[in-house]
Amino acid sequence: MGSQANAAAIIDNLLTAVLVVDAKLQVHFANNAAEQLLPLSKRRLQATPVNLADEDISLDMNRIRRCIDTEQGFTDSEVQLMIDGIPRWVEVNVTPITLPLPGVESNHMQALIELRLIDQQKKISQELQQRTQQQAARELVRGLAHEIKNPLGGLRGAAQLLERELPRPELKEFTQLIIAQADRLRNLVDRLLGPQRLGERRVTNLHSVLEQVRQLVAMDIPSGIRLDRDYDPSIPDLEMDPEQLQQAILNIVRNATEVLQEHGHILMKTRTAFQVMLHGHRYRLAAEIRIIDNGPGIPESLRDTLFYPMVTGRDGGTGLGLSIAQDLIHQHQGRIEIQSCPGRTEFIIYLPLRR
Repeated sequence: MGSQANAAAIIDNLLTAVLVVDAKLQVHFANNAAEQLLPLSKRRLQATPVNLADEDISLDMNRIRRCIDTEQGFTDSEVQLMIDGIPRWVEVNVTPITLPLPGVESNHMQALIELRLIDQQKKISQELQQRTQQQAARELVRGLAHEIKNPLGGLRGAAQLLERELPRPELKEFTQLIIAQADRLRNLVDRLLGPQRLGERRVTNLHSVLEQVRQLVAMDIPSGIRLDRDYDPSIPDLEMDPEQLQQAILNIVRNATEVLQEHGHILMKTRTAFQVMLHGHRYRLAAEIRIIDNGPGIPESLRDTLFYPMVTGRDGGTGLGLSIAQDLIHQHQGRIEIQSCPGRTEFIIYLPLRR
């Protein structure tokens, strides 16, 4: 009994969450880390079988049953686990055991499940991958934009010269159409090229920028959409280009209003985040801005490419708003994350405050 108690005490003090379940996925043992991760008390964990739906975990729970039946363990290095509506990334190791742990009958095969949080590693990996892919896509689009822009200038100039030589005024309607469409394409190309460098930076209050966004959106928001704010006034002023940061946040909020169409709720929320990795550097303090809406969520097929130029899920959308927003946030040494499920989508912006 002493050795069993010592083993349980050691497992209880592990940082890795540990569960022991039987073939019916009934929990027989849970350590303190499992209580904190899930978060449920040991009593609640052991009261009912582990019954996670497909939208709660990206792991097929039948694999655990097969592990017990075949006595063959497995590892899944990237499993998404929804906890209180927030996605967390964990590494899962499942091992068949017959060890006599407290509360576990040793004459039956069980599965020992280890859950190790890899949120930080996952975020760093995703950030690096997204930055590389988006930079490649951006360079391709910018190259094409430059190739389009050059002949557009010649096309517009030729239309203007032609207009001067036309014998009848009514024919100018056609040259004006050419000029107008050339200007429209030039504006689109300018947006594709996007901001090249950070503008004038100065120490500014973050909430003054957010309030300007709120006022701009409130002027043309549908009456069925409610726009609220929840600010943390303790966030210190930070160095920024106010106009560019306003544009980035405005693009995200307007994207939310378009997704909601006529009815819904948008919340602009600010908090202080601690120990945040941004562009390979750890910041002790960062400003966290969350744009939350209760829309239908982002389709799975768009999540990995949502910030790419020309990618959109809306009819008539250009797919440039979010791409430009990400460029502007990156120029402020920040990062944008997305958490989305049906009924709740969050765009989370991190801006560095203090190293």
